[in-house]
Amino acid sequence: MSETQKPDHVRLFIPGPIEVRKEILDEQAKWMIGHRSSDFEALFARVQPKLRQVFYTNSRVYVSTSSGSGLWEAASRNLIRDDRKVLHLVNGAFSERWADVSRVNGKKVDVIEVEWGKAIKPEQLAEQLKKEHYDAVAIVLNETSTGVKNPLEEYVPIIKQYPDTLIMVDAVSIFGGYKIDFDGLGLDVVLTSTQKALALPPGLAFGAVSDKALERAKQVPYRGFYFDFLELEKFVVKNNTPTTPNISLMFATDKQLDYILAEGLENRFARHEQMAQAVRNWAAQNGFEMFPEKGYESPTVGVVANTRNIDFPALNKHLKSYGATINDGYGNLKGKTFRIATMGDVSVAEVEALLKVMSEYLERVPAQA
Repeated sequence: MSETQKPDHVRLFIPGPIEVRKEILDEQAKWMIGHRSSDFEALFARVQPKLRQVFYTNSRVYVSTSSGSGLWEAASRNLIRDDRKVLHLVNGAFSERWADVSRVNGKKVDVIEVEWGKAIKPEQLAEQLKKEHYDAVAIVLNETSTGVKNPLEEYVPIIKQYPDTLIMVDAVSIFGGYKIDFDGLGLDVVLTSTQKALALPPGLAFGAVSDKALERAKQVPYRGFYFDFLELEKFVVKNNTPTTPNISLMFATDKQLDYILAEGLENRFARHEQMAQAVRNWAAQNGFEMFPEKGYESPTVGVVANTRNIDFPALNKHLKSYGATINDGYGNLKGKTFRIATMGDVSVAEVEALLKVMSEYLERVPAQA
């Protein structure tokens, strides 16, 4: 990233949709096939075991032509019985929204809510679970609005003390950039979508679902139509989907999963942490602070507190002249923070080049009073 050699397009360092390699984009231009054909079944059969590898599961992974928000609704509708409650852990815009999704689907909702930028601590969860029985706990692992990664691995043994309580995890903005051991942790639903750390265009969502969760769904009479786990199960065993899927994006997913597995999952996770650390180091060196509380910073979304009160639109306009863009803060954090995505197929060197351009800009432009 330099004045003499600019990219041929504006590269996305935003937390979704993110940068997609041209060869992956090109996969979507393949000739169309019928979704009830043997060709599609073969495509699905290639994709399914690769998805299971990335989810660290021997269980099924459902494929939904939707955003991750669709699988929020699926998890809430399929796993929460009418006479029971769900506990949502809320510490940002997206965890708040998932709780709202449960409510508008008629579910009884309790929340543990903390200030934006903070993580929900295991002891808070333990205390609440002693007070009330829940059908499930809904956890946003990586809160995209604040850059907080909640301590999922510390929550699990607490929830496991209550065998009837399922564990539902939104991993949308971290999946593919951080290890989530579905089987090893004994999770019940982990959902994600294509347009973030998997480095694919938007349009598909994936959900690993446990046998235990599938048995729970059988006890819920009104699961809806489009996101019914039992209907999805009937088709996944036949290497298909109940309704017409995004076939073009399935071609791209097939190729991208090959790329991810060739890089090696542990190598990929390590690269994401290196990119995230580069942003943290840059913030400290340039008079900023990270917005998340220390020790709970995301490896995929660097949310920087605008402690220097810089003019963010002006900074981003400058970056676009170099062929790159980052994001302003989300919701009520707009102007107070800015977000740099460290996810997908971007290299450490590319993140460092972006940060160098930002540093050079800051040297020339004084902070606002």
